[in-house]
Amino acid sequence: MNASTGTTETHNSRRAKTTGLAVAAAGIVVFNISPLLNWVNPDEGADPRTGYETDSLVPFIAYLGLGLLVALIYAGKRARRGQHRGLTLVSMAVGIAATIQCLAFALNPMGGLERGDNLAADLGVWVGVIGAAIWAVGSYLLAKEIEGDDEDDTLRTR
Repeated sequence: MNASTGTTETHNSRRAKTTGLAVAAAGIVVFNISPLLNWVNPDEGADPRTGYETDSLVPFIAYLGLGLLVALIYAGKRARRGQHRGLTLVSMAVGIAATIQCLAFALNPMGGLERGDNLAADLGVWVGVIGAAIWAVGSYLLAKEIEGDDEDDTLRTR
């Protein structure tokens, strides 16, 4: 009870744990390493191709992940409870999409089909799958935490 105003003040200071953000960040970093690695290996003795050489979607998703990571860190600092649910769910959706894209690539490698190359998935695809899956799980862990814009955290008076 505030003696000067005669009001009762309640302030809930629970904040989201940063574990999910750290896991998502690790997954995004791993995913950003994957385009530098070989994604396909032609059977006919041709040089293997990196993620950058096979499909422009690969580095785009990696850079999108970096942008989301910066936004998640910023939201974590600005939000009262340490996260913004909408942004976290977008990050999770992109992490899931990146995982599915890498799995599809592993099952049917691209980046040389127009030349008739017989391609096999290489290490970079699997690093991408692991990084994207970690990214999605980390975003999920953060999304299940208390939301930053929750009305229960406001200063209430009676």
